[in-house]
Amino acid sequence: MESRSERFDYLQQVEEIRRVTGCDFVALALVQPEERNFQIRWEYAAGNMSQRYRRIVLQSGKGVAGLVFKTGKPIFAPDAAAYCSASDLYNYPIIVAEQLESFAAIPLFKYNRVKGILLAGCRKKNCMDESRFERLQSLVAPTFGPYYSEEMSVN
Repeated sequence: MESRSERFDYLQQVEEIRRVTGCDFVALALVQPEERNFQIRWEYAAGNMSQRYRRIVLQSGKGVAGLVFKTGKPIFAPDAAAYCSASDLYNYPIIVAEQLESFAAIPLFKYNRVKGILLAGCRKKNCMDESRFERLQSLVAPTFGPYYSEEMSVN
């Protein structure tokens, strides 16, 4: 169980990433242990419109966090409508709840396993561009300490 200070640090780091990247919304999802069937929950958020993100629970392969967890690869979607069709939006509850029009999600690894997902999004189409995506990726290692982006660890 994490202490209050660890919880505060994660929230503070999420808020800092939001400030530095200029995104409207940044959230951190953590993968629950095997006993909980590797459920994925959005634990920390900054710039959220409501508390709905807290009720979202995903399995591997479902939603943005589930896909990043399953594949271990980032998602870059400058146009959310092009990424997920209107008929498929129910599979992306965080996108709907936070009204994101563009977003990126990055896997966070620990001991060579995906342990978290960092999502940053904007409420305007094409706001999440290539430079913002690269900036987001560069912030992972110095911000989340034990977590790292696999791309950053390859020699």
